[in-house]
Amino acid sequence: MSFDDMLMTPGKPRRLRSTGAVDRATGKLTRAEELRQQLSDDIVRGALPPGAPLDETELAQRFNVSRTPVREALRQLTASGLIESRPHRGAVVAQPSADRLVGMFEAMAELEALCAGLAAERMPAVQRRQLEAIHEELRVLSYDGNPERFHEVNERFHNAIYKGSQNDYIAEITLATRARVQPFRRAQFRNLGRLAKSHAEHDRVVVAIMRGDRSGAAAAMRDHIVLVRDEYEHYAVSL
Repeated sequence: MSFDDMLMTPGKPRRLRSTGAVDRATGKLTRAEELRQQLSDDIVRGALPPGAPLDETELAQRFNVSRTPVREALRQLTASGLIESRPHRGAVVAQPSADRLVGMFEAMAELEALCAGLAAERMPAVQRRQLEAIHEELRVLSYDGNPERFHEVNERFHNAIYKGSQNDYIAEITLATRARVQPFRRAQFRNLGRLAKSHAEHDRVVVAIMRGDRSGAAAAMRDHIVLVRDEYEHYAVSL
């Protein structure tokens, strides 16, 4: 799978929400990604408490899908540290320790700062224009109060910077790390006023990239991810 491929990512059965990665062949979200996002939301906001069992058959019936996407979603959630997979006993809801979560965000901040700094030096003109267009789209969305849609476009914004680094290996590592932190990054968009703040933080990154300011872009992106972590902590406390 190329980096470009990676970038394009109880009760009655309910329709899963449509945000996140898409299947390149169909242009639609994969079932596994829809299910992963739904379950991660339920876990982060406390609807599925620590220790709650996650049975593949029950989840497949609940969401009206086969067990294959359920199994893939659970695998991804295990990588994020949101669930624990126990041999011969199934999966249960977990919660990363405070130290591990801090470590994940710390790594995320440094990797994204590296991508932003490289993008400031290397991003081609056509990609700079695309980044500006995504940034403008986020500006409009920051007034709409729709965190799900903002999150979706925010993914494209960060993907554009990873790609702009012109280093596929670093970009892939960054994308893989973000997949682990994504449920927590996504949750913080529910904080009051967060969309506008996020756009303002992005603006400092974009300005530095357009100026070709490597150190400025790296510092602005690092500060942004630190603030994302702080916002998630505020969100978690509010629950």
